[in-house]
Amino acid sequence: MSVDFFARHEAVLTQAVSAAATRGYWSPFTEMPSPRVYGETANDQAKAAFVAQRNSPFVLDADSQAGTYAGAEVSPFDGPLGMTYPRLSVDALIESSKQAWQAWRRAGPKVWVGVSLEILHRLNRASFEIAYAVQHTTGQGFMMAFQAGGPHAQDRGVEAVTYAWQEMSRIPGQAQWIKPQGKNEPITMHKHFSIVPRGIALVIGCSTFPTWNGYPGMFASLATGNTVIVKPHPGAILPLAITVRIAREVLREAGFDPDVVMLAVHESGENTAQELALRPEVKIIDFTGSSANGNWLESHARQAQVYTEKAGVNQIIIDSADDLKSVARNIAFSLALYSGQMCTAPQNIYVPRNGIQTSAGHVSFEEVAAAIASSVQKLTSDPAKAVEVTGAIQNAVTEARIAEARGLGLPILADSVLLSHPEFPLARVRTPLVLQATPDHPAIRREWFGPIAFIVATESTDQSIALATGLVQEQGALTLAGYSTSDTVRAAMQEAAELAGVSLSLNLTGAVFVNQTAAFSDFHGTGANPAANAALSDSAFVANRFRVVQTRWHA
Repeated sequence: MSVDFFARHEAVLTQAVSAAATRGYWSPFTEMPSPRVYGETANDQAKAAFVAQRNSPFVLDADSQAGTYAGAEVSPFDGPLGMTYPRLSVDALIESSKQAWQAWRRAGPKVWVGVSLEILHRLNRASFEIAYAVQHTTGQGFMMAFQAGGPHAQDRGVEAVTYAWQEMSRIPGQAQWIKPQGKNEPITMHKHFSIVPRGIALVIGCSTFPTWNGYPGMFASLATGNTVIVKPHPGAILPLAITVRIAREVLREAGFDPDVVMLAVHESGENTAQELALRPEVKIIDFTGSSANGNWLESHARQAQVYTEKAGVNQIIIDSADDLKSVARNIAFSLALYSGQMCTAPQNIYVPRNGIQTSAGHVSFEEVAAAIASSVQKLTSDPAKAVEVTGAIQNAVTEARIAEARGLGLPILADSVLLSHPEFPLARVRTPLVLQATPDHPAIRREWFGPIAFIVATESTDQSIALATGLVQEQGALTLAGYSTSDTVRAAMQEAAELAGVSLSLNLTGAVFVNQTAAFSDFHGTGANPAANAALSDSAFVANRFRVVQTRWHA
């Protein structure tokens, strides 16, 4: 390697290892789009580049040859993007990846980690460019697209690299084995241990958080010496295409075949993901998406180590509260944030039908439900401000799901209304739909992806806890939240969450929301319920991406 990227980023890696151990706040990147950090002209240049890229082929490499192209992305804000991307066959992807792996696998952990960290560093410098790509493929508001698609996603990438480095660095390169033999000479052997990557890794991207959900698997595999084929969702190609382009630039500078990281683009409706996933050369698969597709991968891609994040039913239990208004505002923001198009967004809210105790006295179920509904309506009453929170609906199927939920015939506490975006008149912007339901209604037992929530009148907090626990075990969940002023009830909620295997947030009323997680501190998912079989990130997420092969001989 002509450039020692490991030495360049070793100080950051040391800090990251410490942060992963202490799990306090730490980030190597600035989450605010500050001109002082990213450059005075960074935003204008990125926006101009995005506009210029529209309606033209995407150049993955400066010397790439034009072949067949694919792509039909549609911005949820202003219509077709018009970009196309170089397209390779499954056979070509696999063969090129195999060839690139030969030199890459021999490079060793320091090179793998150093190159990975350099890619992440350059991705951070491209955060504005990535933000416009994320905004116009996912429908996220610009600030969310910048933060979640840029620095926060990059944080998760660094986190995965950090855990990979820790696990690999536990293995010594050499050892001398001396076994005493009593009066006889001891047996002495030399042993050499090699970190051997599995081979080709496949990252299957999602349409709502292509970088945030894609980077952990991508960099966990890359940092452990595997080659990576990145297969974006057909609706959100651009953010990962930019990522692959930057990765290939760094690999080339480091003296490696850039095909260590490749882009697999296909048209909507084609089964490219399944074809790649079943290839015997593919040894690792990272997937984010529907339970149906995730379950299929787990059942059929038997030759690969498969990591999945799937659907689930996220829930909130309200038992009691000091300040109901603060609770309602926090929940309302969680429901409205990116129009509920987050795997962590809450859906079912359980409130005892006899009401709850607050610092202001007893409050009826109807008053609690009204407080949440009115907070949602107030939050979204000014379209110019609301659209920055809600973003736009990424997929027309999600918008249709709102009408489906309305058709259930349940009482409507807050109706979903169409908002006019002041900058993008064609944008699909909808406020959350809040319905009232009973514990036995079948609708609450499935995921309603999008801005749809149910406030459920339960017999008691005990029933709320039992219902939530059962649904986590049955349907899966990535988040659970609880509100109570009672130590005993909070302990019961924590016990239930641990048994069900879901992360719990208690009494959130400030500027932290149940659907947000922080790298190096919060584990995203647990791998302990049907919503995901892995956690982002922990040792289990990286350790099985490589094996150790030893050579031994007598001294």
